Amino acid sequence: MRYLRTAEHTVKPYRWVKQRIGHKLSHFKLDSIKQTFRENGLALVVIIIGWEIVEDVIIPAICAVMGKYIHPAFYAGIPAAWIICLHWLMVPVLWGVWIKIKGTDEKIDHDCGGCDESR
Repeated sequence: MRYLRTAEHTVKPYRWVKQRIGHKLSHFKLDSIKQTFRENGLALVVIIIGWEIVEDVIIPAICAVMGKYIHPAFYAGIPAAWIICLHWLMVPVLWGVWIKIKGTDEKIDHDCGGCDESR
């Protein structure tokens, strides 16, 4: 019985890592890119793919350089950048910055379930 618990604890982190990697790679699938492009336009596709590149390539490279020249503790940032997912924060922030830069006055039709837009 003890062996089964140990095996289960070993498989659980493996499944979690596999799910995280699958989630990251799903953003690069052509179907996902086409769907996002249809729903939100090219700007959002560029923001999502750009953030994936920053998160998975540029941040680990910066951590590696800082680990070599500043302090070895920065090497811990390499796997952390691959494990910690910041899409929930950065994509909306970058989208908001893009909307500010673009300077559009478009009214977006939405149904949020009870807001009064006549005010």
